[in-house]
Amino acid sequence: MSDKQHQSSSDAAAEMTAAAAALEASETEINKLRADLEDASDRVLRAQAELDNFRKRARRELDDERRYAVSPLLVDLLPVLDNMFRAIAAAEKAPGSNGLLEGVKMIAGSLLGVLARHNCQPIPALHQPFDPAFHQAISQQATSEFPPGTVVLVAQEGYMLHDRVLRPAQVIVSTAP
Repeated sequence: MSDKQHQSSSDAAAEMTAAAAALEASETEINKLRADLEDASDRVLRAQAELDNFRKRARRELDDERRYAVSPLLVDLLPVLDNMFRAIAAAEKAPGSNGLLEGVKMIAGSLLGVLARHNCQPIPALHQPFDPAFHQAISQQATSEFPPGTVVLVAQEGYMLHDRVLRPAQVIVSTAP
């Protein structure tokens, strides 16, 4: 073998080694780029999911805001309704006030209708089991007429707007004698 051939085969071997090293470096780079692409794809999917969750949460919050926007007004109107019912109770005890009584009853009924149209409903309490989520116990009364823990008297009506308590019913609860 001549020096030229030896040189040539040595150059070819060097070129092959260099090509193999370049190929290995390219494969390493390709694998790194694939991993980066997978990571970027994962981040994009997570960002899209986070954005979708944000949109849903914002929509829910906006719906709740709209649904319960009348809460402050209704809370302010409830004492007016209480006073109307007190006036009705007082007028029923006084003789000769039938015309006025009927007018106040009509106004109270009208106000209850307005509240109902806005999904504001009285909380059922009388003769119901006491529920601290809807009732506020102001007193207890020993009685054998009802089982313990039953509402025996409603001192002040409670009201709900949709599924939220605007004002709990103030009640007197039975206890064992």
